[in-house]
Amino acid sequence: MADQLALLEALEERSQRRESRRALFKAFGAITAAAGGIAAGSILSRADAQTAITDADILNFALNLEYLEAQFYQYAVFGTGLPSTMLGGTGTQGAVTGGRKVNFTDPAVAAYAKEIAQDEVAHVTFLRTQLGASAVAQPAIDVGTDPSGAFSSAARAAGLIGAGQSFDPYSSDENFLLGAFIFEDVGVTAYKGAAPLINNKTYLEAAAGILAVEAYHASIVRTTLYQKGIATPALIDATEKISAARDSLDGSSDDDQGIRGTGTASNIVPLDANGIAYSRTTGHVLNIVYLNSGAVSKGGFFPSGVNGTIATSTAN
Repeated sequence: MADQLALLEALEERSQRRESRRALFKAFGAITAAAGGIAAGSILSRADAQTAITDADILNFALNLEYLEAQFYQYAVFGTGLPSTMLGGTGTQGAVTGGRKVNFTDPAVAAYAKEIAQDEVAHVTFLRTQLGASAVAQPAIDVGTDPSGAFSSAARAAGLIGAGQSFDPYSSDENFLLGAFIFEDVGVTAYKGAAPLINNKTYLEAAAGILAVEAYHASIVRTTLYQKGIATPALIDATEKISAARDSLDGSSDDDQGIRGTGTASNIVPLDANGIAYSRTTGHVLNIVYLNSGAVSKGGFFPSGVNGTIATSTAN
């Protein structure tokens, strides 16, 4: 009974903490609203996606996200991006802005980064193979360190840096992990949210497999940040701020979570009260990668938007 009461108290404390922080970043979308522009057309919802969107559309949506992750990790680990043979396809092919090799000082972080980079390249290869001639080209991607770029805009809105400052995810092991933290949790929720929209069982099984890999990646990043955060609490604080900023973009629900737990517990796995991982719609995923809470077709990490049918974020 005592254990049950302790568990209930911990869950209630977590719920109250997450609910109280929702108002912190309501103005987040103003940073990129001017650059993003309002997109024409209707907003994709889960319901109309099931009738109007094909499996190929869903896989191409995922491919855009995999391009972003693969390029970030490739530059961080190897100092170079994906080969040109992996970038072509339908839609407008874009270049990568920024990116450079991280001078890792922690051998474990270097090993994790290399493993994740190889996995993300494999995901791009797999999705492009499955889609064949219908695969979308890599869109323009911003993974640079410019003060007005995506990483800096995200960090500034989260309160990690001030006006005119830049956030450099390639400058240290810790900054690299925070940059990875931005992507990995979004990837997990994106694949879980897209799963009900896939009709072909073979594709669904493949998406479930990629979801599992992304969850492993997110767990590695979150665990390593927590371990380092024991000695440097500011790292744990940073994940809470990034999480709150993401939550301000993706609708009214407060699902996103940092790594700070309750009492002596950590929060490595972000779950609901039933112990189940949460989902994001395609529109809410785009809200985050576009760094905008409105209905826009470009911005943030995709300055010219993504390629494919699913390209507009959701008005929140």
